[in-house]
Amino acid sequence: MEKTTIGGQAVMEGVMMRNRDLYAVAVRKPDHEIEVKKGRCESLADRYAICRLPVIRGVVSFVESMSVGMKTLTWSSTFFEEEETEPGKFEKFLTKVFGDKLESILMAGVLAVSVLLAVGIFMLLPFWLSVLLKPFIRSYTIRTLLEGLIRVAIFLLYVVLISRMEDIRRVFMYHGAEHKTINCLEHGEDLTPENIKKYSRLHKRCGTSFLLIVMIVSIFIFMFIRVDQVYLKVVLRILLIPVVAGISYEFIRLAGRSDSKLVNILSRPGLCLQYLTTKEPDEEMLEVAIASVEGVMDWRAYLEAMRNGQLED
Repeated sequence: MEKTTIGGQAVMEGVMMRNRDLYAVAVRKPDHEIEVKKGRCESLADRYAICRLPVIRGVVSFVESMSVGMKTLTWSSTFFEEEETEPGKFEKFLTKVFGDKLESILMAGVLAVSVLLAVGIFMLLPFWLSVLLKPFIRSYTIRTLLEGLIRVAIFLLYVVLISRMEDIRRVFMYHGAEHKTINCLEHGEDLTPENIKKYSRLHKRCGTSFLLIVMIVSIFIFMFIRVDQVYLKVVLRILLIPVVAGISYEFIRLAGRSDSKLVNILSRPGLCLQYLTTKEPDEEMLEVAIASVEGVMDWRAYLEAMRNGQLED
């Protein structure tokens, strides 16, 4: 099986695919037509050598992926907005002050708030809960391990709860379509709904697996924080988040390129978690995923090169 550089995410009624510096998002509109938007994302790694170093490249990739993901998710949602109403005074004021940059500023604000909430719920809350256990558990190592287990439990609870929402369930179906399409491509088969249906909706390079690896890596990293002041422990946990993300990225990158038994065993928990964050898609969703792939690569030429042994590393 050949590995590709293509990856993506599910959006509202659609799929975004990214291949190196190109991305395309395909959406099934309310009239059932497929709309495709293409774009280019210039990475800092192309301009600065330091951004290509191990661990650092993971942080850069994570931030850039979040930016592209938020942009494409916002675009996909515009097809399903309710009838526009007259903007209020505050909205008119913001439009007057920021002009055409308002949408970008609002998107950056939403992204910042989302990150802060994620850090608070999945990083700091488990830490404070572990602090409450100090009178009963004297070992810092055990408390750190419990902190990590609490973090994973909160994450799993969050995933289970949102998966019960109908809109999120459809997003998870498109997530499955994304994975099945990439798996079909990497196995060298033509991208048709009939072929794609045969393949797994799980993939080792998935963002779901990345988040789980982040939580596991954080357990080992945070064990080295040996300071007495609680506020320093909090500050260091926040400052070390990029390091945790960078190390986790390196593992996901390795997992996407390796089929060794050890890597497959270590990847298994993340793959199992994907049973919650992906669902079996219908044929129309697979057509959307194919359209998204076609926006970033000529898959027919790619498969021909694969079959002739002409793919470049």
